[in-house]
Amino acid sequence: METVVKTKKWGNSVGVILPAEFVKQQHIHPGDDLVIDVKEKHNVLKELFGALPFKKPTEQLLKESRKELESKWMR
Repeated sequence: METVVKTKKWGNSVGVILPAEFVKQQHIHPGDDLVIDVKEKHNVLKELFGALPFKKPTEQLLKESRKELESKWMR
């Protein structure tokens, strides 16, 4: 089972606190040995930025939106 936790500073060390519900589900007891698989948190938006092609270039979309706004306000 997987859960996401935040690290906390404990003296000169860094530790994690497991949520009580997770501990109960996994039958974890004080003194148990656990294997922790550390995965670096990443920003999905950064990975997707520029990856999806648009049908129209950004400049064209801006021009069209400006024209639309001007026509609504200039009536």
